[in-house]
Amino acid sequence: MEEVVFSKYTVDFVRVSLEYCALVEKAHEQEKEVFVDNAVKVLPLLYLKASIIPEIEDHYDSYLEIKVTEDLYSGVQTKIEELLGEDNLYLETFHPDIRMSDSPVAVRISEDLADIYQDLGNFIAVFKNGNKETMNDSLVACIGSFKEYWGQRLVNALRALHYIKYKEKESQWEEQ
Repeated sequence: MEEVVFSKYTVDFVRVSLEYCALVEKAHEQEKEVFVDNAVKVLPLLYLKASIIPEIEDHYDSYLEIKVTEDLYSGVQTKIEELLGEDNLYLETFHPDIRMSDSPVAVRISEDLADIYQDLGNFIAVFKNGNKETMNDSLVACIGSFKEYWGQRLVNALRALHYIKYKEKESQWEEQ
């Protein structure tokens, strides 16, 4: 167990998770272009670092405290929504409701990023306590959620943010 919890892979994942949390918590302090540029750089790193964590078992049945409250979640989501403005919405093709819909499903980048923040914020808060049992179980829960939920949200948001970052440059190229 200690090899994974205290491994270089986990330390790198924690570091990038902290960078991501700081980025979204301070979204309102940045210009839109800077936020998008930073987001398209940290999201692939986050995906990579989460995907290379070795398998780890939930041994301790720990109580994992929830640190990201509804107010924190809403605050992050609202800040990003306000920053992105009309670019916040994108059409999602992997949404579960798309199978039963005759029209595309619109999704918010801000909601995707806040969902990721919620899991990572809770993970980091528990991980900071230094108790290897809860660190272990928090890592298991976070990576499980990555595989089942927020990993897909991450790549979807990255695709939309990539479009935002480069759409203006494309129109400049077309004018030349």
